[in-house]
Amino acid sequence: MSDLNSMLSLAAIALLLLTLLGGLVRVLIGPTLQDRMLAVQLLGTVGVALLLLFANVFQRSGFLDVALVLALLSSVSVAALTRRENGHD
Repeated sequence: MSDLNSMLSLAAIALLLLTLLGGLVRVLIGPTLQDRMLAVQLLGTVGVALLLLFANVFQRSGFLDVALVLALLSSVSVAALTRRENGHD
């Protein structure tokens, strides 16, 4: 991988990690359940983006499979939280 591509990948990973940290803070201290739900969705999306970057950087296709599973689980978790909020336990 070229130097420019490596530097751009590292910058993107650093930015995504900062976003992940911000989302984690919002999950922990979010004033409402809706804020926490959106932050959980953000964590899932950033996690998928990080896994896709890792798949590109390390040239491992296994990260792509894990990213797909995480994307599915993230959407299911938000749907479950929404159902719980509406009282459909």
